[in-house]
Amino acid sequence: MASGYAPVEADDVPEEGDGLEFKTFLPADNSANAGEARGTSNVNRGYLSDQPQQRSGFWTFEYYQQYFDVDTKMVLQRCCATLLPTSASTYVSTHLSPSPDLYGPFWTLTTVIFALFVFSSLAASISSFLSHPSAQYTYNFQLLSIAVSLVYAYGLGVPTLLWITLRYIGVKEWSLVEAVAIWGYSQFVWIPVAALCVIPVAIMRWVLVGLACGLSGYFLVANIYPVLASAEAKATRFLIVIIALLHVALALTFKVLFFSYYVVKDLGGGDPLGSDQPGEGPAQMLRL
Repeated sequence: MASGYAPVEADDVPEEGDGLEFKTFLPADNSANAGEARGTSNVNRGYLSDQPQQRSGFWTFEYYQQYFDVDTKMVLQRCCATLLPTSASTYVSTHLSPSPDLYGPFWTLTTVIFALFVFSSLAASISSFLSHPSAQYTYNFQLLSIAVSLVYAYGLGVPTLLWITLRYIGVKEWSLVEAVAIWGYSQFVWIPVAALCVIPVAIMRWVLVGLACGLSGYFLVANIYPVLASAEAKATRFLIVIIALLHVALALTFKVLFFSYYVVKDLGGGDPLGSDQPGEGPAQMLRL
């Protein structure tokens, strides 16, 4: 025919599936390794999967785990560095950066509470025994609750309030974790001071408390004042005066409540008020 088509008989049509074959012109190992190639390329780029990684929210345990990822050696180094005035101005860059923690500050404050109560109770019991050997000394556990309230309120509450104030003013470069870390580690000096204040010498206790107040106060000023100075409002710098007053008030409170046990024997007759227990009435002389 002129059209170029040739007639085909119905019997010559191949049956369905007979004579039909699908062929691939790709190498035999490409299809098998395609998935592996894609997976390998992701791993080489540093990704674990094609799905985007989602950060944990602040309400999850994983979010706070990073702030407790420290060892004992690192915590001790950060604690001891607060006792050196020469390292105060570079403390954040040399010890806290780039990973400030909450583990060390929390246990530092907790240890301060324990040290205040234990060593003040020990000092009081020794003074009571030396003055009245036959009297039975009763521990004042109310001091423990006072220590918990004071130390945690100052070590956790004050830096949190300061951070909120600075955020309101517009200073956003300072993190809350860094603020709590600086305040918490700065209180480390009170642990050895509490142990040394067991010695019943009035002038020595005043010197130790003043030394602890000066060291920790200088450490706080050296690390906080640059943050306050970065604010646009110059009046923000006067917050350092409030912080200094709070710090001195805390030191005086520690001295009066925990390091002022000087029990002496009664002079003359018995107590006219009928109080024969140490720590009560005129039998206890508080020498500040």
